[in-house]
Amino acid sequence: MTSLFTESSIYQNSWSTESLRKIFDEKSRIRTWLEILGVLAEVQSKFGLIPESAGHSIREFCNRIEIDGELLHDTREGFEQSGHSMQGFINALAKRGDEDVKNWLYYGATVQDVTDTWFSIALRDSREQFLIDINAICSIAKNLMSTHRDTIMPGRTHGQHGLPITFGFKVASWACELDRHRIRLSQLGNRMDEGQLCGGVGSLSSLDRCGLEVQKEFCSRLGLRDPMISWTSSRDVFAEWGQVLVLITGTADRIGHEIYNLQRTEIAELIEVTPIETVGSITMPHKQNPEISEHLGTLARVARHNAAILLEGLVTDHERDGRSWKSEWHVLPLITLVSGKSLELLKLILSNLKVQAGKMQKNLEISGEQVFSEGVMLALAKKLGKNQAQKIVYREAMSARKKGTSFREAILSNSQISSSLSAKEIDEIFKYENCLGLCTAMVDRVLDKI
Repeated sequence: MTSLFTESSIYQNSWSTESLRKIFDEKSRIRTWLEILGVLAEVQSKFGLIPESAGHSIREFCNRIEIDGELLHDTREGFEQSGHSMQGFINALAKRGDEDVKNWLYYGATVQDVTDTWFSIALRDSREQFLIDINAICSIAKNLMSTHRDTIMPGRTHGQHGLPITFGFKVASWACELDRHRIRLSQLGNRMDEGQLCGGVGSLSSLDRCGLEVQKEFCSRLGLRDPMISWTSSRDVFAEWGQVLVLITGTADRIGHEIYNLQRTEIAELIEVTPIETVGSITMPHKQNPEISEHLGTLARVARHNAAILLEGLVTDHERDGRSWKSEWHVLPLITLVSGKSLELLKLILSNLKVQAGKMQKNLEISGEQVFSEGVMLALAKKLGKNQAQKIVYREAMSARKKGTSFREAILSNSQISSSLSAKEIDEIFKYENCLGLCTAMVDRVLDKI
């Protein structure tokens, strides 16, 4: 069994998704490498850099060759013997091809030409999947915030009850964050999706005077843009990809962490429902652990840690530095796989989230109506000034807490307050719907925008 959980036959579905594994697994990668080499030969033959027959022969060969265990064995053996990242692959292909393949395969290209171009294709396809997932999650969030636009719950700061909000308001903040990630991914496409065909030091010297034309057609046939300039030592775009994935998984973790906390036994405002029968504990049969929301945090940590390696690659030596782009071979697939799984789990948890509106209301009452303190202070401030009002209301709130009495009783018994505010005014303040601020208005605005 592989030590990488993203590739484990047992655990892989907890760390990656099937659709992304199809992009990054070894056979898929080699198949795309072959596509790249076939297109390269075909374009080179068109511009007279290699014989026309060679271009056709290599293209046909790359299309039909089977990626079997013997090819993989020969490639590995050739790599270990040569110490060169691609020599074993080239030799293994030459061994199976005709004279044109032996003589002209991989003409004028470097390792980075193939691997960087492959990454551009793989990350483009991954990004498209991420955009589909985020759009779906935003749609789910929209339904949640619409349904619970007016569902009142405690707003908490520093882990304590602050003021009432609605659950729709909380979800709307999640949706806005996700929508910003959708925009980031779309904008990132303007800097990604570029092919790499540059030769030894990026000068295209191996492609004669027609190098730029060859580069342009090569990239176009692969569905990529041709670069303004070779980017062998410029790793900022891949580093940016990593940082965007850190933001995305961070949002998923933030949402998961909120659900994790709000489904604590003593809070129980949300329930994480899964479509399968999960076992919370093999020693405590009563447990129903927050597996999804917790795992969102695990995946986000993996993403954050590995994205730092991509940042290390920003500083390179001269025109080529293997320390940067070879570390990407490990990090880019891993961070992309766990990010894809994070989005899949976020979609799952929000689709099945059970909202306990009654429990939210009951929890609001635990504080003895102290969540209305701001309303009392603001009303009193109109008569006595803000600072004086704050001192009076603070004193009564602390006194009520210490005595275990209700905040309303403390307010009504204070002569300074009762002489400034009528009983009717106080009754209006102590209504939840009157202290929500503009929560529902903001939910409506988000519903219009997303």
